[in-house]
Amino acid sequence: MAGADSVVEALGKDNLDAKISSLNSEILKLEEQITYIKDKSLPAVVKENAQLLNMPVVKGDFDLQIAKQDYYTARQELVLNQLIKQKASFELLQLSYEIELRKHWDIHRQLENLVQELSQSNAMLRQRLEMLTDPSVCQQINPRNTIDTKDYSTHRLYQLLEGENKKKELFITHGNLEEVAEKLKQDVSLVQDQLAISTREHSFFLSKLNNDVDELCDTLYQGGNQLLLSDQELTEQFHQVESQLNKLNHLLTDVLADVKTKRKILASNKLHRMERELYVYFLKDEDYLRDIVENLENQSKIKVVGLED
Repeated sequence: MAGADSVVEALGKDNLDAKISSLNSEILKLEEQITYIKDKSLPAVVKENAQLLNMPVVKGDFDLQIAKQDYYTARQELVLNQLIKQKASFELLQLSYEIELRKHWDIHRQLENLVQELSQSNAMLRQRLEMLTDPSVCQQINPRNTIDTKDYSTHRLYQLLEGENKKKELFITHGNLEEVAEKLKQDVSLVQDQLAISTREHSFFLSKLNNDVDELCDTLYQGGNQLLLSDQELTEQFHQVESQLNKLNHLLTDVLADVKTKRKILASNKLHRMERELYVYFLKDEDYLRDIVENLENQSKIKVVGLED
């Protein structure tokens, strides 16, 4: 039994070696085929395919694809330029709106400062009036209408109320003081009315400006969140305006040429110049024209009578 096993093992080993040797020979054959394909068959196939790529049909297809790609690139650049222009216009409009809004805020702040100053002046004037209406100040032993020259406070008050009036009074009376105070009161009332009107106008203007901005945003966005690139109606209107301007320019050129021609004719022809003067007199001064015509008729009659004599 042991001898039989050893024989079997020897036969299995021989078969395995035979298979290994056959596999090695097949591997060598495959390597030779790969080397042949790599060195000879593959370059020929690559060369043949390269020649096929240079065929006119394939080249034309590639040229068409390149032309399409160039067209798409040009269209993308055009859209990009339009977007850049739209963005620049919108930023310029937004900057103008911010500048205008800043101006209005400056005016509003100045008006508020003016209101505060007027309120302070009014409060100071009220205090002075209350002080003047104090019974201890108003009561005098010998009341008189003329203000004493030594009463510096009253004189100073009169100068303040009088303002820049260059007319100097010899004697200042309480009536003069009341008049300038009443005038100042009227001026204050007038300034307050004007300030109220200005405030209303400013509020109305701000409201109108906000409405205009809202309308502009509605026009630009058309109720959406994306800015429109262009407006067909607005473009058509611009074209119509441009054509009308061109027509007007041609008409003005024709009119100027006609005026130059007529001026040359008037400068060279005395009769046409006289006809123009008579036409101007006919439009502006009919009586003067009638006198000129009557004088000419009389002169012609006198010449005719002289010739008959």
